[in-house]
Order: sequence, then structure tokens, then C-alpha cells
Amino acid sequence: MRIFSAIGALAAAMMLAAPAAAQKGAFETTDRGVVARPTGQGAYPVRVEAIAPDILRVTAGPDDSFARARSLMIVDQGAPPAFKARRRGDVVRLETEALKADISLTTGAVTFRDAKGKKLLAERPARVFSPKTAQGEAFYAVRQLFDSDPQEGFYGLGQHQNGQMNYNGEDVELAQHNISIAMPFVLSTGGYGVLWDNNSITRFGDPRPYQPIGCALIVRDASGEPGGLTGEYYKDGVVAATLKESDPDYQFLPPDQFASGESVRGAWPEPFGETSPEKIVWTGSIEAKSAGVHKFRVYASEYLKVYVDGALVVDRWRQNWNPYYYNFELEMTPGEPKDVRIEWLPNDGYFRLLHLDPMPADERRALSLSSEVADVIDYYFIHGEDMDEIIAGYRRLTGKAVMLPRWAYGFWQSRQRYATQEELLDVLKEYRARAIPIDNIVLDWFYWPEDKWGSHDFDAARFPDPKAMVEAVHDMNARIMISVWPKFYPGTKNFDELNEKGYIYQRNLEMNTRDWVGPGYKSSFYDPYSAEARAIFWRQIEEKLDAFGFDAWWLDATEPDIHSNLSHEERALRMGPTAMGPGAEYFNSYALPNAQGVYEGERAGAEPDKRAFILTRSGFPGLQRYGAAAWSGDVVARWDDLREQIAAGVNFSMSGVPNWTFDIGGFSVESRYSSEDPAHVEEWRELNLRWFQFGAFAPIFRSHGEYPYREIFNLAPEGSEVYDSLVWHDRLRYRLLPYIYTLAADTFHRDGTIMRGLVMDFADDRNVWDIDDQYMFGPAFLVSPVHEFRARARRVYLPAGGAWYDFHTGARHEGGAWIDADAPLSRMPLFVRAGAVVPMGPDVQYSNEKPDGDVTLYVYTGADGAFSLYEDDGTSYAYERGEWSRIPIAYDDARGALTIGAREGAYAGMPQSRTFHVKWIAPEGGDGFSFDAAPDVSVRYAGEAMVIRRN
Repeated sequence: MRIFSAIGALAAAMMLAAPAAAQKGAFETTDRGVVARPTGQGAYPVRVEAIAPDILRVTAGPDDSFARARSLMIVDQGAPPAFKARRRGDVVRLETEALKADISLTTGAVTFRDAKGKKLLAERPARVFSPKTAQGEAFYAVRQLFDSDPQEGFYGLGQHQNGQMNYNGEDVELAQHNISIAMPFVLSTGGYGVLWDNNSITRFGDPRPYQPIGCALIVRDASGEPGGLTGEYYKDGVVAATLKESDPDYQFLPPDQFASGESVRGAWPEPFGETSPEKIVWTGSIEAKSAGVHKFRVYASEYLKVYVDGALVVDRWRQNWNPYYYNFELEMTPGEPKDVRIEWLPNDGYFRLLHLDPMPADERRALSLSSEVADVIDYYFIHGEDMDEIIAGYRRLTGKAVMLPRWAYGFWQSRQRYATQEELLDVLKEYRARAIPIDNIVLDWFYWPEDKWGSHDFDAARFPDPKAMVEAVHDMNARIMISVWPKFYPGTKNFDELNEKGYIYQRNLEMNTRDWVGPGYKSSFYDPYSAEARAIFWRQIEEKLDAFGFDAWWLDATEPDIHSNLSHEERALRMGPTAMGPGAEYFNSYALPNAQGVYEGERAGAEPDKRAFILTRSGFPGLQRYGAAAWSGDVVARWDDLREQIAAGVNFSMSGVPNWTFDIGGFSVESRYSSEDPAHVEEWRELNLRWFQFGAFAPIFRSHGEYPYREIFNLAPEGSEVYDSLVWHDRLRYRLLPYIYTLAADTFHRDGTIMRGLVMDFADDRNVWDIDDQYMFGPAFLVSPVHEFRARARRVYLPAGGAWYDFHTGARHEGGAWIDADAPLSRMPLFVRAGAVVPMGPDVQYSNEKPDGDVTLYVYTGADGAFSLYEDDGTSYAYERGEWSRIPIAYDDARGALTIGAREGAYAGMPQSRTFHVKWIAPEGGDGFSFDAAPDVSVRYAGEAMVIRRN
């Protein structure tokens, strides 16, 4: 709804002052649910609809039209389930077989209950609708606060670089960024999830934007005088300027920064001009005006240290073109100032210190969702007995997680960047010559002529025969992915075609913004919110790139990152107006229609049965329906970034999109590494090895980054411990492909999740709720990456409810305890649940080398267990037509009996028989995993059930 286009501002104000004046206290039943018009002051009309027995939709708005733009995230839901609606006093109840929703006819607040009447969640009264405009159109800023259990755990919300697992009591800004993916879907340990259907910048927790420190704190300089911190600006090793600053603001580029074609940060004080100070030190103190937990965010690039009362609270580095936030909290009391010291080496970088006063105590741990631009409040309440059921509900709403090709779960080698055709092919040849398993190689950006971004043409001097290049990759039994941006230079035919139809965003051009290539070129992005624009975008790819036989599409910069280091307000202007509305209204959703166009185009193309694979740097609810994986962006090669990828990936996976990855080793690199300083080679190799060990247990296993090169044979010399461990973990990944591909299939067939927060499987063990550096990889593996330099052991929590085996040694441990796990350089702590049945394939060089190869079943005794081994052709959509097979495998611990059940289903090319080996892992045996371990028993399986017993 656009209220100002329909009625005057005065009428709109009257409507807001007296919402739902007509028929107050009434409700009506619709074909999907009920509409209530509450009587209370400040109450708004609310509609509750039954989508499925366990899913309800709630919409509230200033009037009972509930008008809003078409949802991007929700797919067609078909007919509603059976429901009943009846009034009891001041409450109208909507009831399905699984849920009850009680709507107050006074306040409009909705209370959700399960089938037995147990309260799951309740809205607090007084929804917030604050009028605002975006690019001349009228909207509301909205907020919904809930009365949730203060002890609940909250998860999901996408991918965020804050190292947080459980978001109870935290604030999360959902705003797409190079390294942050906004997914407005939250799961609770209380048996529900909330999918918030809004495309704009959204906040979980405190709805207030962070403010400069001087807004709510008393800021004093180094001498104790109020008014600001003392800032000392260094030049040539000495202080060249001293300032008193209440808000040192170097956060964003001004909108016209590049109007002159310059690329200097600017805005430095005298005498620096456009030359960056070599160092800035701010000292002084901050004092609270209110007691409680005060939250701080430091937006920064380059080297930064923040000390509070002498304690180091931030010590980070980030590349200059990709600054981001670091969070910390302080317990503060009025009258008790805290000393602050900030040391920053700017190097033309970015910095600002921001702050939020404590929230009201009764809101701090309550579920709260707010959005900057909306027509209505619109969300879906999903009930589930466990988090898998809740994620299944999310996928019912937003689409199934279509299967990726089997080869996508092999190893990916990438680099920023292979500069020539020969360079790329030589890398793949070297992998094959060394017998190091690999499935995929990647051609990153800039294969085109320098001034032809978006043309999809190849620079003939560097890539003389792209078709031959692709064929050579295929001849080596590998696949190739190519980078495609939504970015275009004026003057290219592709730009002209899109621009003539109005499908190129204009502001970036009007601002005369120049990019970083060569002398700097003007550019802009296309608008994927138009179906015609999507079709053109795909056709251009199809004609110029797909024709060569590329296997996968790397859709980069899909936030969209039209230009880095701009404010949210300026970014919104540069990505709009879209075909559907202002950029601010659709701020977070660009990646979804962009992936849609490529996926749907490919499925309608020359090879409609060839599975798509898309890698995209951003995402939004529904991404999983377009054959897409996301990665964590241009994170940096530092230990703290390595650690933060654990919580980032787990929460992203719990947001309903199962395929995720990162740049193994981190993308951007400090000069101490890029210069190959001998003093830092050991740390560089160890960092990459630890990240690689972690990556072997990520949904997508992918190495990428800036120089130094990331190929296994470039990271460490052959025969070294690092080299051998890299190869060992690569081989292990391929041995695990039967297990991993079954997990991948389960994301479609059973709405499963590969990378699992511990709370998904051990919700009854309160100890796991906040663990942010361990996770489950499928049902069997507890993964505990090592994220400290030279650490040779780490604390690991083994969840309660059963026993655990050390994968490497076979040692057995009881659950419900912390242990100090060995972590030699060559191995990462890895534990397997008692009762797990883990199928492993043969040694292979690529994923489909031995489709009928032997399978070894590792059976971890001590509990009953099961596994359903899935197989299909691995490359087509025949699985959607029911062409697949499963072999059910069950272990009865009391009987010592392993049953390999009768095969279910079939597919073209299915092996009719194969050899199964069995390896018993038992407390008395003490056997860990070994590539050369002899099986305890071997059988030939031809599709009929058989039972194997332990001796």
C-alpha cells in the first residue's frame, strides 16, 4: 500500500490516529482465517491466516486492506488447511489441528498455542507504525515486540560476522553487506520460528540504530574535560595535530566522493589534507548516564585496537575497501567513567565508534523484529517439535532446497585470480599429476577486456580459446565455474540493451562514480526485479558464456555492492528505483531475483535437465529453491575471522539455506603474508591448514583468496606436515562423499540441514546453546575447528545423551562433559556419536570416478543407529521425477546386528550390486579411522536385505 498516493497527508494522519474506526471489536472469517478489528486505543486491524496446520500468517496494518507488494520470498501455498474460528468474550480463536491463535479484540495482540493449549509465543500489544518516505513514496517503519520466554535460545537470521551463536539478548542488524547475509528468519528453542516477510533493513533486538558515542554518553578528553576524546594525529612518527572530538567520523564516503574521479578517502584534518595520517590515537573517558549493559560497535578497516580501563577489547584488521563492525559490551554505571584508548592505523581507511544505551529491562531478552520500510507487518509463525520441523516449515513457505550436482560437494580450487587460460589449466593439470582429488576449478573476474565489464567477452590475448579451455577442463574430469557480475560498463552492447529498456540503475552513473579498474570506469548494475530484465540478463550469459559449456555460475557482488563504503541511505538510492519500488524497500533482497533469473533461464535452456549450480555472495529467504549456495564474502586471513565463520555458517544453515561455504584461508591478506615475509610463513601455512581442515566439513569445500596462491601445492612443500595434512583432508572429503551426498539429498527429500548447530540435535542439553565454535556435520560428526595459532589442543564439549568416539584414535568418551582434545597440527578434533553408521567410498580423484565403487560402513557401536544411503545419477533433475534409490542401514547394538535393507527405488545407470565392507568401532578395539584399515567383514550386496553380525 502507498497511502500518500491514495489519500492526502491529513487523511493519512487521521487514519493513524484512529485506526480501524469502523466496526471496532468485530471480526470476520475469511477463506483462510480471520480478520479482527480491535477496539483499544492505538490498536490496528490484524489478519491471521492458516497456511498449513503448523503455520500461521499474521498481517497487521493501519487499515484492513492489508495491502502490500507481492512477496519475493514466499511461494504459492495452495489451499488452506481445515480450521475453525470462534469468539469467546474478548478473544477470537483461529484453530488448526496443530495450532491455536488467540486474537485480542481489544489490543489485536496474537497469542500462539500448540494443539494442547500450551503457550508458545505471544505478541505484546501496541505494534509500531511510524510514517516515513522512501524516494517520494509513503511507507511505515514497523516493529513487533513479543512476550517470549527470556530463557529461550534464538538462532538463524542469516550469516553475521560477530561470532555469536545464540542471539538471545543480542542486537542483529539485517542489512546486506559483502560479509553479512540478511535472512529475516529466526528459530527458537521454544518450538517455533518466525519468518518476517520484509525486504528492507531489519533489526532483531533493539530497534534503534546505533548512535555516535557523544549522543548518550559523557565523553571526556585526556585531561578530564567534557566534550570529546583527545585525538592525536601522527605524521612522520610525531603528533602533527591534536583535536577534541566527540564523534570522530570516518565511517562512509560522501555521496560525491568520486565525482572528480579521485579515489582518496579525504576529510582528514589539517595539515593532512588528502594524505592519511599514519596513526591516530584517541584517549579520554566515557561515562554512562544510565546503568546497565551498554553496547558498542566499531566500524573500521585497517589495524585497530580499543582498550577500556586498560583491557584490550578489540584487536582487528580488515582490508580498506571492506570495513565492517566489531561489537563489544560494557557494564556501566553513572558516576563511574571508563578510560578509553583507541589506536588506529588508518591508511586511508574507515572508522567510527557507535553506541546504544541499555534497552528497557523487560525488552532486553524479548523477541523483537523491526523494519525500516514497510506497508504492513507481515510474518509467518511456524511451529515444530524440533528445529528440523521448523526449517521444513520455512521451506514449505519459501521453496524446496533443490539438489545441487554431486560434483559440487567435491573440492573447489579458486584464486583471485587466474589471469590466463594457460594458468588455469596448468593448475588443474598439476592437481591431476599429483593425484590430489579435485572436481572444480573457478575462473574469477576480469577475464574480459579491461574496459568491457559486463560484455561477457574474453580478452583474446589472455583467453584465446574459451571453448577449448572448458573442453580441456572436462577432459580432465573436472568442472569449471565462471564469475558473472550484475555490473555493466556503459558502451558495452549488454549495457545498452538493458539501459534502453530502463533496467540499469542510474544514480551511480549520474554521480560519475568510478570503479577501481585501470583509470577508473563508470558503471552500474541491472535491475533484476523486472522479469524482462532477468530474461535479458540470462540470455546475455547464455549467448556469450553458456555456449562454451561452463558448468556453474558465480554471481558475485549481489548485495548489490554497486560501490563499497557508502552509507545505507546512499546504497539504497543507488540500487533503485527498482521495477517494484524504491531501493530502500527492497534493500536486502537483490540476490534472490538475480539468482532466480539465472536458475530459471538455465532450466528453460538448451539443457533443461542439467542441474544448476550458483554461488552467490548474498542471499535471502527462498535462495535454496534456485540451486544456489552462498559464501561468506571477502573475510580476511586472520584467526579471529576463521573462528567467526563457524557461527556464521551454522546460523546461516539454520536459516534454511543448506549449502554454504567460505574462502578457505580468508580472502584478503595482510602485507606480512602477501609479501611472503619468512617470519610469518609458518603462521600463514598453519592458518590455511586449520581453515582447510574446517572446510573439509563445510557443505561446500572451496579454497579461494588473494595472493599468496591457495593451491595445495603452493601452500606448502610436498612432504611437509602441512602439505600431507592438506592432502589427507582432501582425500577424507572424497571418502566421505556417500555420507555427504546423502546429507545433500536429505535437504531436498527430508528438508534436512547439513551444517547443524548443536542445539538442533541436543536441545535438552542447555550447555550447547551458546557454544559458538562447534557444530554437527550431519547426524554423525561433531566438528571442532582449531582457531588459534600454534594450538595443539582445544576444549571440546561432548553433548549429553550418549557416548562419543575420537574419529582419529577410536578412544571413547562419555557425553555431557568438557574435555581437552588433542589437536596436533595435522588433525582437527573430530568426534563421532555412538550409534552412527558412516558410509565411506573408495579413494577417487573426482566425485564420479567410481560410481559402483565399494562402500565401507564404519559402525560406531554402543548405541542403536541407522543411515539411509541415497544415490541418484548426480547430475540431472530425474530425482524430482522419483528416479533415485535408498539403501536403509540399521544397527542393533544389543544384538550386534547390522542390517543392510532391501534397496528402495531405482535410477538410470544404478549399479545393480556392490561390495560393502564393515568396520566395527568399539571401545575395546581402539581403532580410529585410517585409509588403509582392513575391514572386519565384506559382503556382496545385490539389492536384497542382509544381516551382518559382530563376532
